[in-house]
This record gives sequence, C-alpha cells and structure tokens, in this order.
Amino acid sequence: MTSIEDTKALAPWTEVLPSDWLATRLDAVADVLFSNVDKHTIEGEVPVRLCNYVDVYKNERITSRLDFMEASAEPREIKKFQIKRGDVLATKDSEEADDIAIAALVAEDLPGVICGYHLALIRPRFPTVSGPFLAWLHSSKSFRAQYEANAVGVTRFGLSQYSFRAARVPLPPFHEQQRIAAYLDASCAAIDAAVSAKRRQIETLEALHDTIIHGAITLGLNPGVEMQKTDVEWLSTVPKHWRVVRVKDVLEFQNTIRVPLSAAERGLMTTKTYNYYGASGVIDKVDDYLFDGTYILIAEDGANLLTRSKPLAFLASGKFWVNNHAHILKPRWRGDNTFFVSLLEAQDYSLFVTGAAQPKLTMENLGRYKIVVPPLAEQQAIAVFIHKKNTEFNTLSSQIERQISTLTAYRKSLIHECVTGQRRITEADAARANRGREAK
Repeated sequence: MTSIEDTKALAPWTEVLPSDWLATRLDAVADVLFSNVDKHTIEGEVPVRLCNYVDVYKNERITSRLDFMEASAEPREIKKFQIKRGDVLATKDSEEADDIAIAALVAEDLPGVICGYHLALIRPRFPTVSGPFLAWLHSSKSFRAQYEANAVGVTRFGLSQYSFRAARVPLPPFHEQQRIAAYLDASCAAIDAAVSAKRRQIETLEALHDTIIHGAITLGLNPGVEMQKTDVEWLSTVPKHWRVVRVKDVLEFQNTIRVPLSAAERGLMTTKTYNYYGASGVIDKVDDYLFDGTYILIAEDGANLLTRSKPLAFLASGKFWVNNHAHILKPRWRGDNTFFVSLLEAQDYSLFVTGAAQPKLTMENLGRYKIVVPPLAEQQAIAVFIHKKNTEFNTLSSQIERQISTLTAYRKSLIHECVTGQRRITEADAARANRGREAK
C-alpha cells in the first residue's frame, strides 16, 4: 500500500482522525522484526523458552502463566528477539487472509523467553508510543484490513515485513494512548466476563436438556412406573414393561447399500440435487441417490464417537446418498424414528469403540449394544416430549447466542471507535471503567 488512494480505501479512518492525532506508518514509531528462531533444540546453543504462534493466536496477553516451549537459540538471536514488557507480537501468516496479524501484548518482562518463528515482534521505538495501545489497535479488524489486503498465498497467506512496516497507524497523544488502553482493558474484560457467563448458561442448559432427554428415553414419562433390575451395566433399572434388546434386534442395518464417493468424483457432478451424508451430517450435494425415505444414521468412525463435538445420530429423509462413515438403520417393525435417534444419540459407546488414532464403532459392536425400548405408543409420546423440550432448549439457547453475538459485535465496534478517535476517552471514562472492573 503506497498510494493515497490505497490508504483511503483500506484505512478510511485516517481521513477523520481527531485534529490532535497523527496518522503515520508503523515503522515510524516502532521497530518491526521477523523472528527466525525455530522450535529445535541444538547442541551448543543457549537453552531458551519460545513464545510461539499458538501462544499469540490464543491469548491477548503474554504472561508467565503460559507454558512456553523449550528450545535453543544463538546469543545474537537471544539479544535480538528476547521479548520485553510492552512489546506486541503478531502472527504473520494464516490459512485465511482475514485471520492474519492477530496480536498479543507482552504484559510483563519474561527473561529467557524468545519471540518464535512465524511471528512479528513490534517494539515501540519511543517512550511516547504505548505498546498496549498498539496491541489494541491490532485487535481492530478495520485496522487489520490493511494487512488482509497485502497478504499473499494460496493455501496459506503470509505478510512481508514491508506490509507491517507500511501499515498506517493512528497515533493520539501519549496520555490518551494510555487512557484508551486502560479503558479497553477494563471494558473488554467486562464484556468477556459477560460472554463467558452466557456460555456457561448455555452449558448448564445443555446439561439439563441432556439429563431430561436421557431420563425420558430410559425411564419414560411416568415417574410412578414399576421398575425392574437388569444385568446390563449401563441399564441398572428399567420400566418393567419395557424390553431390553440389542440394537440389531429392533433396528435393521442398511449398510450394504452405502457407497463412498471421492471429492474428485463429487467435483465432476453438475446438478448437485441430493444430499451426500457422512458421519455427522450433510457434507456435499450429488447428482444421484441411494436411499429414498426416512432412515436413522449414526457415525461409524471419527473422534466424535468419544468427544460428541457433533451429532452422533440423526435422521436423513428424502432422497440422499451416504458414504461409508455412517451406519444406516431402519426399525424392523413399527417404531418412532425420533425416539430411536434420541435413544442412540444418548448412549455411551466408549466400551464398544475400537481404535485410538481413528475411533470406530463397528456394525458388529453397535448391533450387540443393548438398549431399552418401550411400546410404540410410549415411543411416540416420548418423541413428542423430546420435540417440545428440544424446541424450548433451542429457543433459549438461540436467545443467549444472540446476546453473545451482540456483545461480541459491541466489543469489536468499541475497540475500533476508541483506537481511531471516533470515541474520545476521558480520564473519567477510564476511571469509571476500571471501578466497574474492580467491583466485579
């Protein structure tokens, strides 16, 4: 970015800065260094601890609480890349152009901790330039648009030192830089705390929802029903009139029909009319179908069998194709699909999953897994109950997610407004924000 037109397009805020603010290049106020210290430990070099890409990407502050990697470096490298309080470290490459130049502030002196490879070290050159302010500046996506525009690459995007050095930065008077940083420290901490509280609310709702659903599908909806003991470890007691059966006794496998299609094969298809299912849902669209109707799909392999980061069992309806990473099931007699999906989703298959690197729930192991099944009328009643509870949970969860989105958007807007002078921060603002932080 060298022309006035480029500056206006990528940093339009430079045109409306407060009159007592400057707009200058980053390298006019800070040194920018690219580290070449890698993760290796080489005999004869000095042992160091390395602040790496992930340390910066996942943390807004670099402190002694982080678990730095052990490595080694030459004395000249240590002298050049030893990080200091007030430094700003930024990622200089990423898989996405819009996820680049993510920065973290070095919040304390860390003797023996060196800036690692894949990072840019930005160090204020003058005592009138605040490292915390530069760090918050790099948290503004509007500011980072300059970096995004200059990132080059195909599968991974990178920035040159020139791209960092040439970036236009707004520079208020030093005392205002300090106020802005203090205000954003306190305000964003409060926003982050609110977001964390909202996420805990969702986790609590999820746990309550799972408990309610699990109780419905294993005990039924009648709390006064007569129970009986079983010899199944994970089904100690069940309603007396329910049946304890193996999965294959009530659900028929349709696995012989499924056919995997490679990405290349799918890429040659043109109409893309039908859903193509994998272990946790739709992963593509294809020109033809294997199944027509409503079926129960459950993951056959993948880490999700143990982590449950994605749905384990789900319904597939209409005309669709399935690869070889999901079992396809259908009730052997009249049964409620929604009930069986919830029943299969709620089970713990960890004792039946094989393989460590690639967990797998084979058809044989799933088929012999024991479940408890009520009469059809109760299946249907439970399915209605589950639908109601899912709707209630989704409504509440969506409300909280919208609140989180609002808070997150406000945080981004607040940072941009403060670091570009659209919102002027007074001593009273900073003090008030800090008092609110201390009160929490």
